[in-house]
Amino acid sequence: MESPPATSTTGTAAQLGRQRWLRLIPIVFVTYSLAYLDRSNFSIAAAGGMSEDLGITSSTSGLIAASFFAGYFLLQVPGVLYADRRSVRDLIFWSVLAWGALATLQGLLSSVPLLIVVRFLLGAVEAAVLPALVVLLARWFTKAERGRANAFLILGNPVTVMWLSAASGYLIEATSWRGMFIIEGVPALIWAFYFRAQVRDRPADATWLAPAEREAVDAAIANEQAELATTTETTGRHPLIDALRTPAVLVLSAQYLLWSVGVYGFVFWLPSIVKAGSSAGIGATGLLSAVPYAFAVVAMLLNSRSSDRSRRRIRYVWPWLLAGAVTFYGSYLAGHDAFWLSFPLLVLAGIAMYAPYGPFFAMIPELLPRRTAGVAVALVNAAGALGGFLGTYLVGWLRTATGTDAAAFLMLAGTMAASALVLLAVRTPKRKVA
Repeated sequence: MESPPATSTTGTAAQLGRQRWLRLIPIVFVTYSLAYLDRSNFSIAAAGGMSEDLGITSSTSGLIAASFFAGYFLLQVPGVLYADRRSVRDLIFWSVLAWGALATLQGLLSSVPLLIVVRFLLGAVEAAVLPALVVLLARWFTKAERGRANAFLILGNPVTVMWLSAASGYLIEATSWRGMFIIEGVPALIWAFYFRAQVRDRPADATWLAPAEREAVDAAIANEQAELATTTETTGRHPLIDALRTPAVLVLSAQYLLWSVGVYGFVFWLPSIVKAGSSAGIGATGLLSAVPYAFAVVAMLLNSRSSDRSRRRIRYVWPWLLAGAVTFYGSYLAGHDAFWLSFPLLVLAGIAMYAPYGPFFAMIPELLPRRTAGVAVALVNAAGALGGFLGTYLVGWLRTATGTDAAAFLMLAGTMAASALVLLAVRTPKRKVA
């Protein structure tokens, strides 16, 4: 892993060194990877025999997948308030333990209603993980580093789906969809204890961090907060009320909802679309489904690096989303019978949807003071959960109602285009001149 150049207003490159990157980034990457594994392997199971074994239609499968986001939505803000006021470390430890147990339980169920309940609970215990990790990174990395730090965190999404798509298909062939759920749920149970042993909430609590770097990071972030205070008003209200009264938070929430319709409609239904269009076995389907994510990883790293260099976030987000809309529309025009024409367009759509994640999540803490930023991330991510619910359910419903993927592609194109346009309404606060 490349250690990025460390610069700040208070610390030298030697002071803002490599220890934080080498220690924390692999841990947050693996943590979010495991969360995304246990969230997304349902799509592989559905294409790998679960739907046939349990008699699940496309619309019911979409409802089961979408139930995850109902729980995910409800626990976002309470979870991040606990993390911000008490401990990110403790919250994630218990969350990882719970989701590992629930993910394994999926392989033991034969009842669709019980599967819906377990998916809902899985979403609830995973709810605060992403915003809590964003809060953690904002405490440990300066503004000049944050885009790349968040990109390495979010890389857990495409990297996981990439190997998950390839490995899970062959794991189902070797065991069954039940065996896949059980085997892939166990690592989270072990990882929870490693996370608790290695992670501390703030640089001041980390005995493994060099004193010079510890002081330089704390000073740099304190200076950034002081500078941000000149552009935002501080009130005595609850952070949730402050966040809800901030126009940028409301706009970003609406934008992320639309974006997430596209992302999760794509992630959860790509294996089924590939299997139906290519007529390949589940192993080959997994390999084909992994292709977009391999390219997305490269695009995320390059885009986040450019964003950190320019310190301008929005221009590294909306053009990609608009490109995603165009490629989805191209897949719609290609139609169901031209899979080998529509598939390359889907690969491009996957790249376009994932490339902006690093700059996007770096932008939110840079618009708001620390006491409000964590809640703002949770609100935006909660809106994304609603988008995930709509994306997974509506794609399944449209495929059942129409018998093809064309209507789903058209819907995804529309939501991605809307997400790009809505983002243009966000205004970065200008620094006050004395």
